[in-house]
Amino acid sequence: MQIDLNADLGEGFGVWRLGDDMALLDIVTSANVACGFHAGDPVTIRRTCAAAVDRGVAIGAQVSYRDLAHFGRREMDVEPEELCAEVLYQLAAVDGIARAMGGRVAYVKPHGALYNRIVRDPLQAQAVVEAVADYDPALPLLTLPGSAVHAAAAREGVETVAEAFADRAYTPAGTLVPRREPGAVIHDPAAVAARAVRMAVEGTVTAVDGTEVPVRARSICVHGDTPDAVRLAQGVRDGLLAAGVVLQAFA
Repeated sequence: MQIDLNADLGEGFGVWRLGDDMALLDIVTSANVACGFHAGDPVTIRRTCAAAVDRGVAIGAQVSYRDLAHFGRREMDVEPEELCAEVLYQLAAVDGIARAMGGRVAYVKPHGALYNRIVRDPLQAQAVVEAVADYDPALPLLTLPGSAVHAAAAREGVETVAEAFADRAYTPAGTLVPRREPGAVIHDPAAVAARAVRMAVEGTVTAVDGTEVPVRARSICVHGDTPDAVRLAQGVRDGLLAAGVVLQAFA
């Protein structure tokens, strides 16, 4: 049994630092590197990519709405052509830096509001998929099981990889509880680790109403911007290994 463990990294900007990227890179197998639209800047991207290459961690481009002020968590209505171009711009920038550091972008993961929007919005999902297909159709796209992205990607010949979130609450429909609602983010290390093991071994998660939701996933995310993120991620890693799960990047 194999699972990928990913985290959002490179989310500092200028003098502002968020999370402990170097510590997390010693734990995860894939790094979702912010592309500068919700967080990240050229120096941060360069340092994060270089550190990921040194550790053999897969690099993903974490594309977002252009929303530095709200960390990419504000839903926006962007025309499909503009969204496609902006995703393409972000992807090309991070891949260029990654290649200069001796690596490359191996997959794409939308961030925040864009991630959740394209789960249910076929038009915006199509725009994101078209950007990936224009740049490199061999790049997998991380998304939730049941996302509108799967159908759009199938039409364009882009692979999708199902993802689950160890530290986020789920609705009965299998979507993520919005962050503005109480309990949307889970902070207890033991609970997060136990959820990750169930996701990997049993393919299920308990939703907020107590029902069991299927979450067959190849990758599990632990957010890098939450308090005590390193401890949470280490707990997830230890729990998965103890359960006999092999940690390996999907890309």
